[in-house]
Amino acid sequence: MSAAAPEPCPTVDLLFPLSGRFLPRDHAQALKDALCRAWPWLEAEPLAGVQGVKLVPGLEPQAMLSGRAKLLLRLSRERATELIHGTAINLQVAGQALYLDVPHVRELVPHTTLYAYHVAAKDADEVGFMAEVTRELAGLGVGGERVCGKRQQLVLDSGTVTTFSLMLHGLAPEPSLHLQQHGIGPHRLLGCGIFIPHKSAAAV
Repeated sequence: MSAAAPEPCPTVDLLFPLSGRFLPRDHAQALKDALCRAWPWLEAEPLAGVQGVKLVPGLEPQAMLSGRAKLLLRLSRERATELIHGTAINLQVAGQALYLDVPHVRELVPHTTLYAYHVAAKDADEVGFMAEVTRELAGLGVGGERVCGKRQQLVLDSGTVTTFSLMLHGLAPEPSLHLQQHGIGPHRLLGCGIFIPHKSAAAV
């Protein structure tokens, strides 16, 4: 008798090809606001998350959008199905036009090394941040080794949020998938706590 096929993960990534010219470097708040205007249900989705758009490096407040830029939206499989069968949309993000083409699905799969560009911190103290990370990961049943990376500031309407990048490696398959589904910390629609596969821990 063959083994039963595993249940599909209830959370998936949608990858939207993007077209546009510029976005602010600090675009997290404006992008969240634009997406929630387009899909008013998004803010109430408990596990929805947005990965910030990669921009051409530089120091100017307005950054060029890479020709291969994509928007990663993590959400329930049911909502993803709705968007796949929808149409492309035009957004206004801080006065800049951003065109989202029809997305494709990327399944979440276990990976031994995961990386988050931003994890929100209660303060700027790295020791305190890592202690909070340890508590949250324990609550999710996630072990592995942790490497804290760059400290950054997200500029929001209400002020600033301190974030750190974070890498986890040596993860078992089930905890790896669980962490990708749930993330850690607040501000998921601002790009925080969203873990994606990474090739190795050597880059941190």
